[in-house]
Amino acid sequence: MELEVRHLRALCAIADTGSLHRAARQLGVAQPSLSTQLRRIEQELGGPLFLRSHTGCRPTPLGRLVLSRARPLMADLHLLVTEARAAASGGAELRIGSTASKALAGWLRRLRAHGRNPSLHMNVSPNALLRMVADGQLDVAFVHEVEGCPLRIPAELRLRVLVEREPQCVSLPVDHPAAVKQEVDLADLAGDRWMIDPTVDGEWDAVQRMFRAARVSPHVLHGDYHTADALVATGEVVTVCQPTRTPRPDMAVRRLKGDPLGVRLLAAARTETDLDGVYPALEEAYGEVARQAPAYREWLERDWLDPGGPLRPPSPALP
Repeated sequence: MELEVRHLRALCAIADTGSLHRAARQLGVAQPSLSTQLRRIEQELGGPLFLRSHTGCRPTPLGRLVLSRARPLMADLHLLVTEARAAASGGAELRIGSTASKALAGWLRRLRAHGRNPSLHMNVSPNALLRMVADGQLDVAFVHEVEGCPLRIPAELRLRVLVEREPQCVSLPVDHPAAVKQEVDLADLAGDRWMIDPTVDGEWDAVQRMFRAARVSPHVLHGDYHTADALVATGEVVTVCQPTRTPRPDMAVRRLKGDPLGVRLLAAARTETDLDGVYPALEEAYGEVARQAPAYREWLERDWLDPGGPLRPPSPALP
C-alpha cells in the first residue's frame, strides 16, 4: 500500500479529535472503516501510530514523527488548492499579514488599484507573522519591532525597513492637565493608570524599561488597545500609541519628552521580488497617514519626509 493524501488527512483528524469515533464522524466515514485504514497505515509504516485507551487516542513517538511531516504537507496542499482557485477566478491572492497600523487601508487600496488581490491577516504578534511568511502561509508581512526587543527573524526572509525608529506617543484624555503640552514628560503621568497590551511582542518589557529609566512606577492595567481607547476617552487610563494615531474630540495624542520608546517598521517577504511588488504602495500609504498627524509630520519633515512625495528614509543596514 502506498500512502495517499486521504491517509494523511485521516491521521491528522485522529490526532486533532483524539478519538477514532470523532475522527470518523469528521471525515464522513464509518468508524470500522477508519480503524481498518489506520491498521493498514501502521503496517505500511512499521509500527503503531496511536495508543488507544478508553479515554481516546494519543500519538506514539512514531505517530508524532509522522504527524510532524504530515501536517505541513496538508497545509501546503490546502494552500495549493486555495491559490489555484484564486488564479482560476481571475488573479492569485496576495496574502498580507500585519500588526495594527493606520497605513493598512491606504496600502490595500493602492494594491487593488494596481490590479492586486490582497487579503489581510491581523495578529498582535510580529514574530508569529514572520514565521507564517517563512512557512509560506503569507506572502508578505508588515510588522513592528519594539526597541530593545529584537524579533526572531527567520533566516530565509528578506527585509525592508520602512522607518528605522518610529517614536511612540501617548494618548490621554483631552481634559488631562498634561494635554496642554505638545510634549509630555513621563513624570506628569506617573499618577495615572496606564493600560498596556502584554500580548504584543516586546511591548510590556519595553514599557517597563521606560518607566524604570524615568524613575516612575504608575499603576498598570492589562488590556488590548481597542479597550484602552475607550477607557482613555472616559478618563480612566492613558496608553502608548502610534504617532499616526488620529486625535479625537475626547482624546489627545502627544509626543513623549525625549522619545523614550520607539519601534522599527519592517516589511518582510521570502524574495526581493515579492517586496518590490508591495513596498512602494506601503511607503506611499504610510506617508499619507504621517502627513495627517500634525506633531508626527513636523518631526518627520525635520528628518526625511519629502513634502508632497513618498517617504525617503535612509537605508539602514539590515540584521
